[in-house]
Amino acid sequence: MNESSVGKRKNAWAWIPTLYFAQGLPYVAVMTIAVIMYKRLGLSNTDIALYTSWLYLPWVIKPLWSPFVDLIKTKRLWIILMQSFVAVGFAGVAFFIPASFFVRATLAFFWLIAFSSATHDIAADGFYMLALKEGEQSFFVGIRNTFYRFATIFGQGILVMLAGWLEEGKILPSTAGNIPLAWSLSFYLLAAIFLALALYHKFILPRPASDKSRDNITPVGLLKDFFLTFGSFFKKKDLGLVFFFILTYRLGESQLVKIASPFLLDKGEAGGLALPTATVGMVYGTIGVISLLVGGIIGGIVVSRQGLKKWILPMALAINLPDLLYVYMASVLPQNIWVIIASVAMEQLGYGFGFTAFMLYLIYIANGEHKTSHYAIGTGFMALGMMLPGMAAGAIQEALGYQRFFWFVCLCTLPGIFASWMVSRKLPEDYGKK
Repeated sequence: MNESSVGKRKNAWAWIPTLYFAQGLPYVAVMTIAVIMYKRLGLSNTDIALYTSWLYLPWVIKPLWSPFVDLIKTKRLWIILMQSFVAVGFAGVAFFIPASFFVRATLAFFWLIAFSSATHDIAADGFYMLALKEGEQSFFVGIRNTFYRFATIFGQGILVMLAGWLEEGKILPSTAGNIPLAWSLSFYLLAAIFLALALYHKFILPRPASDKSRDNITPVGLLKDFFLTFGSFFKKKDLGLVFFFILTYRLGESQLVKIASPFLLDKGEAGGLALPTATVGMVYGTIGVISLLVGGIIGGIVVSRQGLKKWILPMALAINLPDLLYVYMASVLPQNIWVIIASVAMEQLGYGFGFTAFMLYLIYIANGEHKTSHYAIGTGFMALGMMLPGMAAGAIQEALGYQRFFWFVCLCTLPGIFASWMVSRKLPEDYGKK
């Protein structure tokens, strides 16, 4: 490796970890922290699931505006601009939490965060490919994924624990029992972090020569190319099976993920486990996310050795069968924290392990002339498969109660398991092997 390559790699260490930390944190704030915050502020499970599931929409439709991020200005500018918008969004949420109309006001700022984050995803991933050579991209792919997961642990774990400690007055005695103030201070911290990240990246991000505005392409021409690419996706072989798999593989999980935190937080008389906020941050947001990460690593190893065809059905069982642990917890309401930790960790381990098959299948169906665009379209439908069932999850839970709701979730896992068996019959023997 020559001296210039070493220098470039050193420079990449200065921005890749922070860029992908910045990519992960807004997503987890919108998808998970918001659920816990609204539960602590007294919203019903019906409202929480409906409102926060709608926030998936930017990730569903982001392939529609991704071409314009390519066309207009530079990806470097988009990154800094979107991080600034996210900082404004977090500050807006923090400012309006104590207001009487906090639901509408905070949701408006969560929408700003969601659209900014989805746009940031497009720009950051594009910038990564422009700023690094192919060999360097391979070297840093594990680094970027690790720091994305660190962001999840920080947001879902440490920040929720911080909010819980503020609720209890352990950090500032003046915040004891003042739940809106505790959460408002937590979101001001997020705003400060993102302001610092935007300023840092303004100075530290490189300026690759290939990152430039594409003035020779018109919006009309770009739209024409986009619709041709989008249309070619719908000419793929076994398209019905593709959609059946994408929309059902996580049908149970899409509902469980919206109700898991409210179940852990809810009072005993409501059928919940009545855990303190800080404990939920530790159990679900820290230990759970680490288990998810470990499951994903194990999943990648076994598929690389024996291929996706052999492992897709076991992975479908791994992502779905552990949902029965929530049936168990809702039935016996365990008081032993280690039982709760073990149950959550096992469910998340199975989710991480099983999710490997899902992502590899998206890569498999995207293969071809327009694989980058087709992969983006596939992830859009993946987000749709999480959004629509999640919207109804709260109303279903309140109608059935926690125990029967978790049985219903287990019933919803059956189509995805069946779809995995059907897909396994179509996959090449060696796909996914190292």
